[in-house]
Amino acid sequence: MEIKEVKAKNIMTKSNLPASDYAANPYIGCSHACKYCYASFMKRFTGHDGQVWGKFIDVKNWDEIKNKEKFQGKTLFLGSVTDAYQPIEEKYKKTRLLLEQLQGNGINLSISTKSDLILRDLELIKTFPNAKVSWSINTLDENFRRDMDCSVSVERKIEVMKKFHQAGVKTVCFISPIFPEITDCKAIINKVRNICDMIWLENLNLRGEYKPVIMKYIAQKYPQHLKLYNQIYNKNDMSYWITLDRQMKQFCENEGFNYLSASDDIDGEYGDKLSVFNFFYHEEIKKLS
Repeated sequence: MEIKEVKAKNIMTKSNLPASDYAANPYIGCSHACKYCYASFMKRFTGHDGQVWGKFIDVKNWDEIKNKEKFQGKTLFLGSVTDAYQPIEEKYKKTRLLLEQLQGNGINLSISTKSDLILRDLELIKTFPNAKVSWSINTLDENFRRDMDCSVSVERKIEVMKKFHQAGVKTVCFISPIFPEITDCKAIINKVRNICDMIWLENLNLRGEYKPVIMKYIAQKYPQHLKLYNQIYNKNDMSYWITLDRQMKQFCENEGFNYLSASDDIDGEYGDKLSVFNFFYHEEIKKLS
């Protein structure tokens, strides 16, 4: 692992994401090394072109944040292109530093992670209004999880999710990315339904340099699904996602859950029922269905 410290001009950047006003990433790169990570594209913009994703981390240093009052009522998404609680955070504590600098200024906090190290900062996170933490879980099969990334076990993620939920922090199970015929969405939902407030569903998108990596993996480990993956990712056949959307809608209706789309307000009031948000219903799928 190549680790170096770099100076960041500004740790807080304007976000183009629909659910946040600002984004912050205390690190460049991520040792979780997810084989499907969309964030690997940023290598060419940060001087890491040609390096292997998951084998480098830049630790950011930044000046004290000024005019903190301007963030009051805004939403910060922590970890849009890195995991703010990847193992190196235990040593450098950059994520904790950022939270300490922002504490008390009234900013809403949203964090996405695959780690249980976040438990260290539970009491600090609780001080932020409307704090929300999501854990990415796309399988209950540890063998598949180990093939895909170097994060902590599924059970450790679920256990820390439970602790945050019990502490009153809004928790999210982010079923992402959904691997066709491998990710069992219903099984995951049933596993976490009592310890989270929301479920987010997102389909596997294959692009760039990691597309051939995943396709080769499917051919080797799941050859029975290779034809389906070719239909989806080489022939742009969206029928699988249309069918899955209908199945999940019916499942949620049967279980008494809210079933919502990406256009709905994820922080809206939907009663006491578990809310399941579908984020893979893209425009081209809508037209086909």
